[in-house]
Formats: sequence, C-alpha cells, structure tokens
Amino acid sequence: MRKKIVTAMLFIGSALIFAGTSMALEFSADMVMTAEGHKMTGKMFAKGDLSRMEMTSEGQRMITIARADKKVIWNLMPEENIYMEMPLNPKQMPKTEIKGEIDRKLVGSETIDGHPTNKYLITYKDGTATEKVYQWWATDINFPVKTADVNNTWAQEFKNVKVGSQPNSLFEVPKGYQKMQIPGMPSNMMR
Repeated sequence: MRKKIVTAMLFIGSALIFAGTSMALEFSADMVMTAEGHKMTGKMFAKGDLSRMEMTSEGQRMITIARADKKVIWNLMPEENIYMEMPLNPKQMPKTEIKGEIDRKLVGSETIDGHPTNKYLITYKDGTATEKVYQWWATDINFPVKTADVNNTWAQEFKNVKVGSQPNSLFEVPKGYQKMQIPGMPSNMMR
C-alpha cells in the first residue's frame, strides 16, 4: 500500500509539472509522457478550470482530477475504489505558459499529429537555475501539443486532440469511492 501512495504522489507531481494544458480550451486527448526512460500513457480531459488525467504506470491505473474552483486535487485509485484529497493552489493549475518564462524564440515549424505547429525554444527560471524546453504550439487549435526538455530527459505529447464539450461527471469523484487518509499526514492538511 505504501508503494501505491508514493506512486500516486509522484504521479500527481509529474502530471501537474508536465501537463502544460490550456485550461480555456475544452477538449479530450491522449497523453504520452516520457521521463528518464520511463513511459506513461493516458488520457487528458479539460473543461474551464477543471482537468482530469487518467494514467497507467507500472500496471496501476490512476486518475487525477484537479478542481481549481474547489481548490482541491482528487487522486483516484479505481482498483481499490479509494481516493486521496489534497489542497490545490489555483496558481499550480496547468497552464499554457511556462512558469518563470523569460524568453520565447521561434525556431521552426513542424507538423505534430496532423497539427501545424510553431516550435519554440523557451527559457525559464526555476529557482536560481535557468532551464530550457522546446514547445510545439499547434496553430490550428491554439494549444501546445508537445513540450520537451532540450536534453531529452523528458517529453510530454498530446495526440488525438478532440476539441469539444466534456461531461461534468468526468470531474467528480465517482459514487462508491472511499476517502483515504495519507499515513503520517495530519487530517487538517488534507482540507
């Protein structure tokens, strides 16, 4: 159980770091994330300030729902019908902008998954470090379909992007799920 909790916490962190989604766009898409030789695939759904990521990692299916309106993240574990709740600072919600961005330079154009894109080299500050990533911005849907570290240590790509209305039920904890307390964390930290 402890391994599942650690995996879930890592999943939430990586999902929010790599998501790079445009929260103004209502859509569904397949996601592929690679980091240090590991590959995770899943689905992403977005509707206003609501997002849902469904991922499978090491044979375990996990779902993360981020609700900026309720300032909460729910991490669901469907096999056990349990979920964890954590506070969400709306400033941590995925955005199209790179946090700490200080420069954006157009370096080319490519077609990614059928979408014409402008490829940018983005320089940003992360604490005291200066980092760089590539971002492929789809000009037909006004959305970043791919983001990758310049050193190829990680990449995140959206495929089969379908712009359109998403059901509200995707962004709720399903009936029958039990809330789980994270061991060692005070219950007031979960609010």
